[in-house]
Amino acid sequence: MDLGILVIAAFVLVVVLAITSVRIVPQGFNVIVERLGRYQETLKPGFNVIIPVISSVRARVDMRETVVDVPEQSVITKDNAAVTADGVLYFQVVDPMKATYEVNDLQRAIQTLAMTTTRTVMGSMDLDELLSQRETINASLLRAVDEATSSWGVRVTRIELRDITPPADIVQAMARQLKAERERRAVILEADAEKESQIRIAQGRLEAAKLEAEARERLAAAEAKATRLVSEAVAQGSNQALGYFLGQKYMEALTAFATSPNQKTMILPVEMSGIAGALAGLSEIVRDATPPRPPTAAELRSQPPGPWSRPANTEPVMPPPTAQE
Repeated sequence: MDLGILVIAAFVLVVVLAITSVRIVPQGFNVIVERLGRYQETLKPGFNVIIPVISSVRARVDMRETVVDVPEQSVITKDNAAVTADGVLYFQVVDPMKATYEVNDLQRAIQTLAMTTTRTVMGSMDLDELLSQRETINASLLRAVDEATSSWGVRVTRIELRDITPPADIVQAMARQLKAERERRAVILEADAEKESQIRIAQGRLEAAKLEAEARERLAAAEAKATRLVSEAVAQGSNQALGYFLGQKYMEALTAFATSPNQKTMILPVEMSGIAGALAGLSEIVRDATPPRPPTAAELRSQPPGPWSRPANTEPVMPPPTAQE
């Protein structure tokens, strides 16, 4: 009877020792093992065996990236403006032994460090810099906090400010300043547009004046050339060119006078025969200046034969000699 009890007790003891010596660590965790109160080893994910009774589990460390909320706090900036700021921090344990033995309450320590570092960094900057350089602030916070937590076996991956809230009076002043700045830019843009418009109008007028001057110059050159040709014709004894020139100028003057929008009355010379004579002179000049058209073959065949006409391919007939010869 006693032997059976001993066997059963021994079996139960073996089962208990086997259960207490086996440690299964889940993925994403490490287990710190102590032996007789001192650090012994770090168990990795999977199946592990420890010596029961003398070895014990000290802590189970989460090796995944962990999020820590940085509470809202009041910060005095470099230009004595009171703002409130809050943020969020991400860290990951890289050395589970240091994270267990080098710091007590790791997450609380990291949270407190992030708050103090935020006050230090933001307090060294002006309000305008805080509102416009958030990326720079995040980089400075990350560098400072990561350097301070490296001795704890922790790597800070990210730290970001979620919100920076200035006082209400400063917000109103900033809104008025922004409105004034926008109005100033609108006035400047409008002035620049008006300036550009005036410049373009002036350039257009300048180009038009240049083109008009060139046209007048060419017209004057043409008038001078026409006058010179008429003078040369008169010098050679031909008055027809002078008559044509004067008649053309007379007709141009009448046309311009008649088409004027402000002119209602046209005064013509009493002697209309002078105008008719001028027009007849122009017709004669044009007819004389036009070369005659040569007759066609049909017109030549239709003409009656003259006294001196002769058949084709015939020799001319000489008159008979007189008696004196």
